[in-house]
Amino acid sequence: MKQALEFLGVVALIQGVAGLVYEFTGRLRGWGLVQRLDFLDGREIYGSVALLVLAFALFAAAESRKP
Repeated sequence: MKQALEFLGVVALIQGVAGLVYEFTGRLRGWGLVQRLDFLDGREIYGSVALLVLAFALFAAAESRKP
């Protein structure tokens, strides 16, 4: 379970960073999941930041699990 939480945390971290990089620089086009979600039109930065927060929460949850 710990490895699954860490994997999901890494995926959320990569997606959040890719979304922010795309919004601020225009690079990494096609990498971000946030840009493909229609209900987040105009709120992509908030979605990317939420993914970053989720990633850190998943890392904290993984650390609290017993091996």
